[in-house]
Amino acid sequence: MNASSNTTTASADPFSARFGMPLPTEMRAECAGMSWRTFLATYSPSGGPIRFGRWSATPRGAGISEFKATLGIGDAIAQTTATACGPVSALTTMLYDAGFQMEILSFHQLHIAADRIATVLLCEHDGHRHWAIGFGADTTESSIEAMISGANLLHR
Repeated sequence: MNASSNTTTASADPFSARFGMPLPTEMRAECAGMSWRTFLATYSPSGGPIRFGRWSATPRGAGISEFKATLGIGDAIAQTTATACGPVSALTTMLYDAGFQMEILSFHQLHIAADRIATVLLCEHDGHRHWAIGFGADTTESSIEAMISGANLLHR
């Protein structure tokens, strides 16, 4: 008699296999069996209509900062500014103003190494949802990368 199992383990997805920590359940099921290369192409594409350049933040008091970013949009380079309480709020405003609206429905950050963070987002625009991931040396960098990935995936 042959026995088989229909259970899916966390290691069935490439992120868990690589870093030993689980993704959100829905994303884990979606990417089960993908290669690492396919995973990155699916959730963190290297190309798209928007590219990220520089970033700076200047505290303005009362928990508010002025954020500046350089964004590549198509063939143009744009200098953008937003005043917000944090980088995610600021970049959301910048993307919206540039025509790349999206709502973040789910936000997860995972410390994958001593100096590496992964940010996983479930993003939505106009009824379309997509998981996105970004990696960085800190929570801000990984959040920015994930948001740019999400914007590119939703606005292809």
